[in-house]
Amino acid sequence: MSVSKVTSLGEVADAEHSAPHAYRAAVIGTGFMGRVHAHAVRAAGGEVVGVAGSSPDKAERFRAAHRAGRAHADALELLGSDDVDVVHVCVPNHLHAPLSLAALAAGKHVVCEKPLATDAATAREMVDAAREADRIAVVPFAYRFHPMAREARALVAAGSLGRLTLAHGGYLQDWLLRPEEDNWRVDPALGGPSRAFGDIGSHWCDMLEFVTGDRISAVSALTARTNDTRAGRPVATEDLVSLQFATAGGMIGNAVVSQVSPGRKNQLVLEVTGTEGSLVFDQERPETLWAGGRGRSTVISRDDPALSADAARLATVPVGHPQGYQDCFNALVADTGAAIAGSAPEGLPVFADGLRAAVLAEAVLTSARERRWVEVAAT
Repeated sequence: MSVSKVTSLGEVADAEHSAPHAYRAAVIGTGFMGRVHAHAVRAAGGEVVGVAGSSPDKAERFRAAHRAGRAHADALELLGSDDVDVVHVCVPNHLHAPLSLAALAAGKHVVCEKPLATDAATAREMVDAAREADRIAVVPFAYRFHPMAREARALVAAGSLGRLTLAHGGYLQDWLLRPEEDNWRVDPALGGPSRAFGDIGSHWCDMLEFVTGDRISAVSALTARTNDTRAGRPVATEDLVSLQFATAGGMIGNAVVSQVSPGRKNQLVLEVTGTEGSLVFDQERPETLWAGGRGRSTVISRDDPALSADAARLATVPVGHPQGYQDCFNALVADTGAAIAGSAPEGLPVFADGLRAAVLAEAVLTSARERRWVEVAAT
């Protein structure tokens, strides 16, 4: 995939498309996330008009397997095409900013994988560019689209928990447990200076802030590695993060983030406690929400007749037919299409949310490096 001409893409005209409500997507990147995005585009009634990958052969194989219209050797050629409305950026992290900025300069809407950028200053440039271009610019914090995560948010907003006092949980995986297990994310030149937190800890913090409506205001963090080398190469990024935090609204809390916890495949757990109740959301068991009270505790199911309207709209199949990760992405892309068409879907994560994650990541790394509490800059 060529990005050598990124700086010259501002020459592409910012033209309005003849079919303003179409969702004609370009997918840049042919890995796992590219496949997830392509499926979500089709599920939302859109069309993958083209794909670009790290090689022409990969792009062509993806095109054939995922019903894309055509394969491109040059990503910039694809994202500048007149028949593209939305560019989905699903490439290694160091390419997120140049490709997203090029797409915005070409007048396209953008869905860019997280982390939005490998540093907060660049993420801020991307937020500014999206605002100046007046384009919809989305970052896929997709776990927001679990119906029971929305129900937790609605219950907090309704005051069911009382005054919020405590939040805790974590995000645990094991896919980088062994020293022979390697990935481009391990290399800070490709993935950025934070790996475990930047990759998955950002999801947990976004879920916390989304559900509670509160903001982390200060952090105290420790990072660690279980493997100092991978596939014979030295490792500079973290495997583990232990995080303490305080929020602007008065909560305190902690979270543990790991990509090396044996047996934990994708466990994102958030517990929020208030003066009147507690809630637990577990991403590996997303069909229910545990609700605790002093008098009694209960499990809220996705078929609860009292489900909030926002949660109910995301419950797309009957209970007993579990909704999962791909369903969340499908809903995110559907809401992106609705936003492009002029509506304002509840909870759509935008580039400003990606900037927020970048600011938090830098605060976490600073705290771990300097062994002190760090105030989190406002975004």
